[in-house]
Amino acid sequence: MKFIAAVAAALLAAACSQPSAGQPTAKGRFPEPDRPIAEIVSSTWSSGPDRDKADESGQIIRALGIGPGMAVADIGAGSGYHALRLSPVVGPEGRVYAQDVTEAYLAELRRELTRRGISNVETVVGAGDDPKLPPASVDRAILAHMYHEIAQPYALMWNLVPSLKPGARVGVLDVDRLPEHHGTPPALLKCELEAVGYRQTDFITLEGGLGYLAIFEPPALEARPAPGSIRPCRHRRST
Repeated sequence: MKFIAAVAAALLAAACSQPSAGQPTAKGRFPEPDRPIAEIVSSTWSSGPDRDKADESGQIIRALGIGPGMAVADIGAGSGYHALRLSPVVGPEGRVYAQDVTEAYLAELRRELTRRGISNVETVVGAGDDPKLPPASVDRAILAHMYHEIAQPYALMWNLVPSLKPGARVGVLDVDRLPEHHGTPPALLKCELEAVGYRQTDFITLEGGLGYLAIFEPPALEARPAPGSIRPCRHRRST
């Protein structure tokens, strides 16, 4: 009985030592966002033809200077709308990381990649607090129509930094709506990323009613703030 009790105590201690939500590492607790988190409702934001007509991917590619040989992370890739369009742009020497937290979406994308014979797109299952991308592997990262759905935005953006190469840029595409209505006000987005050490370098209103593209320079790895020092940005909720 003493042995069983000792084992049970050890298991309990191990469970208690596991990081809780908002605390992906032992380095400190990340704050919860002071705003609602929108529910993930679909693997795609809108119909392909509508987005193609507005040249959504083209506008992002040009604004971020994406070209042959680059490695691009499509964070929250869903069914792969952008990943599939980034593939021919980066070419055979480039790489696209199609990352998502929903394995079913990525499984669907892998089937489509096989059907098309695409070999330069790699799927990555991430978490709400960590994109889980390879270290120092990414020239550009895009987060299209999904920032408001990130469960732990401060932690995820903090944990994204190690995967970015020197000179990398991060583009966030969203619409100017409250998070509870599936959007992110630009001022709130800027505040949250600045809290993690990012610096906004450009802001573009996209054509075709697609919303905006905010472009950020990430902090140096050693310049990231301690998780416990990050203060959440205040959010005006709808009434």
